Amino acid sequence: MSARVEPEALSTHPTVAVVIPAFKVAEQIGAVIREMPTLVAHIIVVDDASPDRSGDAAAAVGDPRVQVVSHERNLGVGGAMLTGYRRALEVDADIVVKIDGDGQMDPTQLTELVRPIVRGEADYTKGNRFLHAAALKRMPIRRRIGNLGLSFMTKAASGYWDVFDPTNGYTAIDARVFEMLEESLIDRRWYFETSMLLALSRVRAVVRDVAIPARYGQEKSSLSESAALLGFPPRLFSAFLQRIWYSYFVTDFSPLALFLIAGVPLTLFGLLWGIDHWIASARTGVEASTGTVMIAVLPLILGAQLLMQAFVIDIQSGSRRSPVARTRHRS
Repeated sequence: MSARVEPEALSTHPTVAVVIPAFKVAEQIGAVIREMPTLVAHIIVVDDASPDRSGDAAAAVGDPRVQVVSHERNLGVGGAMLTGYRRALEVDADIVVKIDGDGQMDPTQLTELVRPIVRGEADYTKGNRFLHAAALKRMPIRRRIGNLGLSFMTKAASGYWDVFDPTNGYTAIDARVFEMLEESLIDRRWYFETSMLLALSRVRAVVRDVAIPARYGQEKSSLSESAALLGFPPRLFSAFLQRIWYSYFVTDFSPLALFLIAGVPLTLFGLLWGIDHWIASARTGVEASTGTVMIAVLPLILGAQLLMQAFVIDIQSGSRRSPVARTRHRS
């Protein structure tokens, strides 16, 4: 277990609120609260209609920082977090941290998670389990494989090419940035963490990874690999198309848009022309002429180059973002 990190480790002392979405975590949530560092001013437990009364278990710890908010019906992790974020704004929190109640996230790592936000280097931070080799070895192999694939798709959909481990739920956000987000873009259930990145991308918020190892015990993940495999790719592809349209055609018009306008038709023409004449050649047994082949190859090569250049520009544009919320001043 890591040593407890006190608030003196930070150069300033923002008001930090922790939100714990609680569903079937009555056995673990007490230990999570007892590990919470003194840096945390408010611990908001959202009992998401948990059948084991997880909220009561949290209140029983006796920590005066704990306040329990209960849902009459289950709204999912995203719904619970939105309730928690709103309550954090009501208590004037500067930074809001999400920690699950199952004990997989180490509360003593919280200072490292909020540090980039306090310094004005980021608007939103998230844990990255892949930066710790020793902890990564303890991660179930199915989760490792799933995270690799989902990470690439999430990068393309959100434009955050320099972040990894998108389903990691250990996150922190500047409260002022949360107020800027479109809640309609935030998923209420298992797609929540990924949808947060998509919503943050809309306001061009800066997201940073923080190396934080996960702690795996006997608890079960609420996100099944099969659900992610079937549900995530279609939504991420749709989000990718929406992001490109919104970022490069609606709110701005950059060289990337020109490369796409030229590159997509050229690539499609070359591909379709080539396939059509290849099928015709296979049926008739007559080889296609050199001119026919070149009509397919040249647009494909040129279109691919234009699309690759658009890809590079998209990556570079993400790395040039500046935090939406600037360094907070000391009171």
